[in-house]
Amino acid sequence: MKSATVHELKQALQDKSEKEVVELCLRLSRFKKENKELLTYLLFESENESAYIDMIKEEIDQNFEEIPSSINFYLRLKKIRKVLRTITRYIRYTGSPVAEASILLHFCKKLRNSGIDFTRSTALQNLYDNQMKKIKKAVSGMHEDLQADFELDF
Repeated sequence: MKSATVHELKQALQDKSEKEVVELCLRLSRFKKENKELLTYLLFESENESAYIDMIKEEIDQNFEEIPSSINFYLRLKKIRKVLRTITRYIRYTGSPVAEASILLHFCKKLRNSGIDFTRSTALQNLYDNQMKKIKKAVSGMHEDLQADFELDF
């Protein structure tokens, strides 16, 4: 089955009644967790982005606290990657460079303060460096005042 383009979907949705659009959204939310999360963000969280960012930061803190120091390095790295996958998904929902930079900066700070030795693993060092590159890219697309604020935290 070939999927329709965004333009075709937009036109088809405009032809539907409000009730039919609601039914389609609910049906779409049943199939994937990501669809449900995106719909939740758009309906409830998008109006207060700063609260959404704070919620994600709290989740990052909780996830880092749940990583035990007694497990081997490979398992800790695996858990860190899982945290990063989750927050990357949340960042995609916002589409905001400010949210992206803020969340990734918090992640990098938690990773740096976690006590994990970066020199032990090339993979972990590369993961950290790539996130720093993403932060720089997101910051470069912001207003100059916001850039200055993030440069201080950087």
